[in-house]
Amino acid sequence: MLALLTGARTEELRALTWDHVDLEGSPDSAPSVPPFVAVWRSVRTGGDTKTKKSRRTLALPQRCVDALLDHLAAQVEAQGDSWSVTGLVFASTTGTELDAHNVRRAFRKILEKTDLDPREWTPRELRHSFVSLLSDNGIPVEEISRLVGHSSTVTTETIYRKQIRPVLQGGATAMNRIFASDKEA
Repeated sequence: MLALLTGARTEELRALTWDHVDLEGSPDSAPSVPPFVAVWRSVRTGGDTKTKKSRRTLALPQRCVDALLDHLAAQVEAQGDSWSVTGLVFASTTGTELDAHNVRRAFRKILEKTDLDPREWTPRELRHSFVSLLSDNGIPVEEISRLVGHSSTVTTETIYRKQIRPVLQGGATAMNRIFASDKEA
């Protein structure tokens, strides 16, 4: 859910710790601060994010806040004697770091409960979907690029954005207005 609704990379979410998550925000402060995740690390060599622009703080949609609260409660309940205290938001059943294979396997299990083909989807598709959904809802590509941590809009536009409604209507709309037919008059 967090990948789909924030556009964060899987490698960033695997490194996310609870001390980089604020599920309450500061609504009474000036200016108001919404709940957020601070994406400052990744599981890449050295722990740094992919690019400097990848270091970002993302406001959380309420659906993510609710899911993370449930996840935290379940994680606290699951902690036993064998739990490794790492502070990771997304950890193995013993609290240790997840590897990419763990994430893909868990994602496939979720997809098996849907009409989607698990062989055609990877966790990365959630990031692509985030970009496409925002684009389709009129969010400027510059803003989307900042949200996903791209260093320029080129990557966002050419690799990530898949138009849900690929029919470009601007030209036809303008021409209909300029050259109104007798039937419209």
